[in-house]
Amino acid sequence: MSPRLAKTVYGITTLFFLCFFLWPILQVLGGGFLDADGNFTLAYFIEVFRNPLYLEGLTNSFGMAIYTTLLSLLIAVPLAFIADRYDFPGKGIFIALILLPIMLPPFVGAIGIRQILGQYGVLNAFLQLTGFLGEGETIDWLGQGRFWGIIIMNALSLYPILYLNAVASLANIDPAMEEAAENLGCRGFRKFFKITLPLMRPGLFAGCTIVFIWAFTELGVPLIFDYSRVTSVQIFNGLKDIGGNPFPYALTTVMLLFSVIFYLVGKGLFGRNTFAMMAKASHMREPRKLGAAGKTFCLGVFGLVTFLALLPHIGVVLISFAGDWYNSILPQSLTFGNYELALGHSLTVPAIRNSLLYSSIAVCLNVVLGIGVAYVVVRSKLPGRNALDTMAMLPLAVPGLVIAFGYYAMSLPGNFFQFPVNWSVMPFSTWNNMMDWVRLNFFNVAEFPVFALIIAYAMRKLPFVVRSAVAGLQQTSVAYEEAAQNLGSPPWKAALKITLPLITANLLAGALLAFSQSMLEVSDSLILAQKQAYYPITKAIYDLMGFLGDGKFIACALGVWAMIFLGITIGGASMILGKRLGAIFRV
Repeated sequence: MSPRLAKTVYGITTLFFLCFFLWPILQVLGGGFLDADGNFTLAYFIEVFRNPLYLEGLTNSFGMAIYTTLLSLLIAVPLAFIADRYDFPGKGIFIALILLPIMLPPFVGAIGIRQILGQYGVLNAFLQLTGFLGEGETIDWLGQGRFWGIIIMNALSLYPILYLNAVASLANIDPAMEEAAENLGCRGFRKFFKITLPLMRPGLFAGCTIVFIWAFTELGVPLIFDYSRVTSVQIFNGLKDIGGNPFPYALTTVMLLFSVIFYLVGKGLFGRNTFAMMAKASHMREPRKLGAAGKTFCLGVFGLVTFLALLPHIGVVLISFAGDWYNSILPQSLTFGNYELALGHSLTVPAIRNSLLYSSIAVCLNVVLGIGVAYVVVRSKLPGRNALDTMAMLPLAVPGLVIAFGYYAMSLPGNFFQFPVNWSVMPFSTWNNMMDWVRLNFFNVAEFPVFALIIAYAMRKLPFVVRSAVAGLQQTSVAYEEAAQNLGSPPWKAALKITLPLITANLLAGALLAFSQSMLEVSDSLILAQKQAYYPITKAIYDLMGFLGDGKFIACALGVWAMIFLGITIGGASMILGKRLGAIFRV
């Protein structure tokens, strides 16, 4: 890549991040640290820690994040180790099944858990049938246990991210290092904790960072569980009076600062030391063959985790087929009508169309920016290219709730950055009138959130495409481009005709992940889409859950359609990238 072109890409990408990443964050910080007169103040920030309601929300959010991360680790690391080191029947099928939880947002799976653990749900019906409970007697499993229910739901949905990182880390470990330890008498658990786990640490830290931040800022599951004593829900409820209430800003500021502090502290404690290994392993590790007991143990571990992880999804699928389901183990009646309604309802049809539109445009933007960033990082010698790579990955480390809230704040009256509202006849006769119309009407998230949602999706999912493109370029020799240039081809044409076709698989994998994740993005959709005509799928599902009658059944049917679609895209990306899929979830 020519220096001039690299500088141009660098400038465009930096401008994009300044406008749509840094600016919304500054809007949040400004609302949290500036009073009505624009003077700096710590009053709102301090009040968050003085107010018992806000303090309880922060405490619960931290608790959810910590316990979710720990539980995800306990699930993911043993699974990754078993999958990498041992061979057993059905291994390929189980590896595919344990990735299924990332195909559906946790808050959709929470609908299934409510049906199973609700006061008149499956578990109580089973206990009544078996005589452990009397007729009509129930236990409110989620009444006092919503906090732990959210943790379990989040962990069962997010552990695949840690699993992918752990598998990728294990695949990069040179077997000779572990063999050398064994020759020196270090075996079993001691070898794992002294040799293997430290070598996995960078990958595990990357996954833990994402899981912690996602769990800390999770909005959908607490909403479905009617658990309002967490910061994310307090921020969501505060949107109603954001114009005159500074505390939603202060809460979002606290959430942002704590996320950044956690990342920096973790980076210093766990990401400081790296271990050098040879560029290529001296030999490949072959999975060990197991006896009958070993095969049974591995199948039992994978089977148990798979069942528990898929239990919410099984609940969602059963609800989607139910005509009625109350205080019984299985639905009283089954119907396909919910699926027809899900594809024909006045709320779902526009939502599907909107999500397809928003996600498609966002992915196109991601591919263009992702290729440009990857080329600068891998193919140029521009100073600061590593900073560009870090900047492109930052959206994974910053809570989506913060970005969405910042976009919403940017659209309020008095802020220049607002988003398009309508295309009516412009009532202006002078330049000043035109600029006033543009400022007041052309930019307004509350009325027309389309551009805000597209930019939010593109910003949040850009790291997937960048990391995939970088991986593709690193695996493709620059000699092909140089040969084409020696034969007279301009640099841009050599990249377009030679390199891009060679990294198409990587770009496709990253684009599929970005598209599928955008289709079911939660925080941006719930916060930015305020008008029904512009609802994406996740906002439609959330609204349907509040409808009386068949709203819950239609919502689950729509969720199953989305799950099928995501299964196809995640499966395609997994086949293309294999064990390298985990590298996409790194910061």
